[in-house]
Amino acid sequence: MKSALITGITGQDGLYLAELLHSKGYRVVGLVRGQNNPKAARLTESHPYVDIVSGNLLDLSSLMRAMTYANPDEVYNLGAVSFVAYSWQNARLTSDVTGTGVLNMLEAVRLHQDTTGKDIRYYQASSSEMFGKVQEVPQRESTLLWPRSPYGVSKVFGHYMTINYRESYGMHASSGILFNHESPRRGPEFVTRKVTQAVARIALGTDDSIALGNLDAQRDWGFAGDYVRAMWMMLQQDIADDYVISTGETHSIRELLDVAFKVVGIDDWEHLVRIDPRFFRPAEVDLLIGDSTKARELLGWKPEVGFTELITMMVEADLDIESKKLAGKVA
Repeated sequence: MKSALITGITGQDGLYLAELLHSKGYRVVGLVRGQNNPKAARLTESHPYVDIVSGNLLDLSSLMRAMTYANPDEVYNLGAVSFVAYSWQNARLTSDVTGTGVLNMLEAVRLHQDTTGKDIRYYQASSSEMFGKVQEVPQRESTLLWPRSPYGVSKVFGHYMTINYRESYGMHASSGILFNHESPRRGPEFVTRKVTQAVARIALGTDDSIALGNLDAQRDWGFAGDYVRAMWMMLQQDIADDYVISTGETHSIRELLDVAFKVVGIDDWEHLVRIDPRFFRPAEVDLLIGDSTKARELLGWKPEVGFTELITMMVEADLDIESKKLAGKVA
């Protein structure tokens, strides 16, 4: 039985990846920060097959203990302070966890390999936010990185540190430069889930509007379940490398609103959306669209869920959640 250690396992990607690896017969070990973390209890309930180990990306000794406990064949480093807007509010914490945390995890893997003689394959969750002020359209693995947020800068550090460990120590360390990927498990602070949750509440009469920032920002949105499959495929390759994972399609926030409101039978949504300056970024990333040719040709990967299907899935899931909340209040 192969063993995999996943950091950030309580997030959207971690949950989908745990399910994928479990279906393939892996022993799945999830790193969770803090013994009394409420997310650990929810994880135990939803994914009872996950073996939980305590650790912190800022504490190398805890990561080394986690490595000893898991003795993994594969390590997936998904842990990060991942909400871009928050990174301006707390740039130092974002830099420590999302940047230095990668260095700590790589070092823990390297030391465990040296101690045990075991070859470990490492996956780093890089991000399309690294492209920032895009220098090329579409963006590919060779595109110059120009991050425009503390989060993006931190991801660039982790990305290049992964390359450095691969080149310096011969580690099988790959990075997935994942473009925006969403699901019903997405946190409500992210714009896609914020929209689908609000649309569900408006349809049920519990909210009357939604406040957003730049409606013209464009993103390449895919389904998280498709993207974690690419992570696993990278670590099955003989040679480690970096891959852009994307749909190759771009959609604006306006298009997102069109699809989401259409699910609940609303065509004219303009009066239901308020523009709030608080939700504009200090430095906006206007257009992200990825060229995933390399992943499609070398990994044999391709997305299976389209944009309209994805947003419809999210709205329907939020309608179900909000309906149950409403029923509980009525009861």
